[in-house]
Amino acid sequence: MLKPTIARDLTIEASYLSRSKRPNPTRNTPASQLKKLLDSRNDREILEGLRKVITSMYQGQPCLTYFSAVVKNVANTNIEIKKLVYLYLLNYAESEPDLALLSINAIQKSLTDQSPQVRALALRTMSGIRVPVISQIVSLAIKRGCGDMSPLVRKAAASSIPKCYRLDPTTLPQLLDYLSTLLGDKQYYVVGPAVMAFLEICPERIDLIHKYYRSLVKKLVDMDEWGQLATIRLLTYYSRKCFPRRKERRKTTTKKAFYEDEVDEEEQSTEEVPVLDSDLELFLKACTPLLQSRNSAVIVSVVRCFVALGTPDYLTLAVGPLMLLLQGPPDVVHVAMYNVVSLALIIPEAFAVYAAHFLIRSSDPLSVWRLKLEVLTLLFPYAKLHAKNVILNELEHFCHSADLNLVRESVRAIGRCAQGDQDSSRRCFQLLLKQVSSSDENLVSESLTVIRHLIQQNPSVHQHTVIRLAQNLDKIPSPSARATVIWLVGEYSTSSGDIAPDVLRILSKNFSNESEAAKQQILLLAAKVYLHHLQNEGKPHSPSPSPPDDENASNDDPTDPSPTPSPPAPPSPIPPLYRYILLLTRYDPSYDLRDRARLFKSLLSTPSSTQLASLLLQAPKPVPNQPSPSESRRGIQLGTATLVLGPEVAGGAKAGLPGYEELEVPRWVEEGAEPDARLRDELERGAGGGGGVASSSGAYEERKAGVVGGVSAAERLEEAAREQGVVEKVKGAGAGAKGKTLEDWLGEEEGEESSESETEEEEETDEEEEEMETETETESEEESSGDED
Repeated sequence: MLKPTIARDLTIEASYLSRSKRPNPTRNTPASQLKKLLDSRNDREILEGLRKVITSMYQGQPCLTYFSAVVKNVANTNIEIKKLVYLYLLNYAESEPDLALLSINAIQKSLTDQSPQVRALALRTMSGIRVPVISQIVSLAIKRGCGDMSPLVRKAAASSIPKCYRLDPTTLPQLLDYLSTLLGDKQYYVVGPAVMAFLEICPERIDLIHKYYRSLVKKLVDMDEWGQLATIRLLTYYSRKCFPRRKERRKTTTKKAFYEDEVDEEEQSTEEVPVLDSDLELFLKACTPLLQSRNSAVIVSVVRCFVALGTPDYLTLAVGPLMLLLQGPPDVVHVAMYNVVSLALIIPEAFAVYAAHFLIRSSDPLSVWRLKLEVLTLLFPYAKLHAKNVILNELEHFCHSADLNLVRESVRAIGRCAQGDQDSSRRCFQLLLKQVSSSDENLVSESLTVIRHLIQQNPSVHQHTVIRLAQNLDKIPSPSARATVIWLVGEYSTSSGDIAPDVLRILSKNFSNESEAAKQQILLLAAKVYLHHLQNEGKPHSPSPSPPDDENASNDDPTDPSPTPSPPAPPSPIPPLYRYILLLTRYDPSYDLRDRARLFKSLLSTPSSTQLASLLLQAPKPVPNQPSPSESRRGIQLGTATLVLGPEVAGGAKAGLPGYEELEVPRWVEEGAEPDARLRDELERGAGGGGGVASSSGAYEERKAGVVGGVSAAERLEEAAREQGVVEKVKGAGAGAKGKTLEDWLGEEEGEESSESETEEEEETDEEEEEMETETETESEEESSGDED
C-alpha cells in the first residue's frame, strides 16, 4: 500500500501531465469551421463557435476576421449568445466602427426587452462602444434607463454616464440632469454607482448634493463596498466645504482628594473643544458601523474620514478595528501597519493598551518589524509601567541579534524612548551604557551615537558620563565609537573636570595607529585644548588675598620698597603637546587630515587674536533630535499608495503619485462662507425617499406617485383651487377663527341651531300657504266650469 505522501505526489504529477496533453479547443479549429459554426441556425453551435472565438481573443490571437459573422448574431434571443457577442463587440468596435454601427439598431431594440438583464446588458454595451458618432444615442439610452422600472437597469445607466462623458464631453449638461435623478433614487443599489459617476465627471459640483445629503448618509450602510468607498470620499469632501470647524471653551473640574475624609480641592481649567454640526455628526455616526466591515479598504476609508472630520473620540473608536487588520494576510498587514503608524502619530495614547500586539515575531518581514518598533517608541510614554518594562526588555534582547539592521533599529528605538519619556530616560541611558562594553562593534558604535545625542540634549546632567566614557576609551575597539567619545571629551571638557589635556596626552602616544576618523577628532581636540589654554592665559589674573599674619604685620616696614617675589609658574605642557600633534599630522598620508592641520595652525598662529578660532571651534552646536522615521509621512492621506511608498519615492508629500491630488481633503470652509443649511431641507415635499429627502427613480416612480409633467396631483389641485379663490376664502375664515374661545364656539353653535330651526319653520309656512293657494285656485276653476254647464 502506498504512503499518503507518495500517492499525493503521483496524483499531482498525473494531473499535470493530463493538463499538458489536453488539446487547445481553438488551436486546431480552422477559420472556415468557426465561421460555419457562427452562421449556423442552431443556438448550440453558435454558442460553441462564440466560445472558441472569445477564447482566442483573450489569448491574444487575431479574431477580427470573424467580425461580421459574430455581429450578425446580435439579434439572437438567447441571452448567453448576446453576452458573448457584446463582449466581442466591445473589444473590436473601435477597429471596425462602420460595422459596429450596423448593430446599434439591434442593441436599441434590446433596450425594450422584457428581461431587465437584457436591457441592462444592452445599455452597458452601447455605452462601451467607443464610437463618437453615437454619443447622442447613448445619451438618450441613459435617459431611458434612468426611468426604467428595474433598479438593475438604473444601475447600468449610472455606470454608463462616465463612459458617455468620455465619449463626448459636450453632453455634460444632459448627464448632470440624469445624474441628479439617479442620486435621489430610492434604491441604494443605484445610488452607489451614481456617486462614483459623480466623482468622475463633476466632483466639484457639491450644489447637486445638498438636497440628497441626508439620503446618501442613510443609504451608506446598505451599499456595497465600492459604493461605500465612493460615498465616504464624496461626503468627506462635502463636509469640509459645507461645515465650518467650530470650537467652544468649556470648563473642566478635577478633584484632587483621594480619601473620603479629605477635603475636596477642585481645579477648574478651560479648554477648547470642537463642536460638530448636527448633519456632520449624522454622517460620522453613520460611518461608525462600517468599522465592522469585512473589507479592509472600507475600514481604512472610515478611519481617514474620522481623521479629516472627527474628534479624538471618533479616532479612539477607530483604533480597535484598525488593529484587527494586523491579523489578516501578510500583504494586508504590511499596508495596515503604515496606517497604524500614521494614526499613532496623531493619537499615540490610544494604542497604549495594544502594546503587546506590536512585539516582534520571528516571521515578521523587515518592513513590518521596523514599523512595529516605531509604534512601540510612539506609545512608550503613554504605556503603563509593566508595559514599559516589557518594551525595554524586548529592545535590549534585540540589541544582541544577529541581524545588523535589527540591532541598529533597536538601539535607536531605545534612544527615542529616552527622548520621549523623561521618567524612564535614566534606565534607557543605563541600557545604552551597558552596550558600550560589548564586543560587537556595530552595537557599540550605534549605542555611542545615541548616547552622544542624549548628552547634547542635556549636557549638565551627564557630566560624569563623559568622564566614564573617557576612562573606558581603551576598551572601545570601534573606530567610529572612539571618534564619538573623543568628540564628546573635546566638546564638554570644561564641564567634565577639564580632563581633555590628559586624554589628549594619552591619545598622542598611539596617534599613528588610530583610524582616520579618530585622528581627525584628536586633531580637533588638540585645537580646542590649545584655544582654551590661550583664552585662560589672556585673562587678567586677580591676586588672591593672603590671610593676615601677625608676625609679618608687626615687622612690616613701610619704607621697604622690595616686596617678596612669588615663585614663577611652571610652563604649561599644552603648547608642546599641540605642536607635537601638528607635527604628527604633517606627515600623515591623509591629505584631508593635513589640510585640517594647516587650517588650525593658521587660526591659532596669533595667541592674542583668537576671536575667529573661538567662533569656529566653540560655536554652540544644534541640539540633535531623533524624530520618528515616519514623521515625513505626517499629513499624507491614509489608505494611499503614497503613504506606503513614502514621500521620497512618490515625489514629495504635496505631489504624491499620479491621482493623489484627487484624494486630498480641502481646507475647512470659513465660518460665514458655508452654504445655507436649509438647502438640505429643500425637497421635503414631493415624492421623497429616506425621511423627507426627495428621490426620483424615473418616469415609473413619477407615474406611481401621481406626477404628470413634473407636477404632482396635489400641487395641481392646490393651483386650481387658488385660481378659483377657494384657498383665500378658507384662509380668511381660518384667520378670523384664530382668536375665539370655547364660549364663542358654543354660542356660535347655538345661534346656528336657532337659525336653522327658524329657517325650517319659515319653509313649512311657505309650503302651507302655497298649498292653500293651489286649493283655492282649483275650487274657483270647478265653480266656473259648473256655471258654464
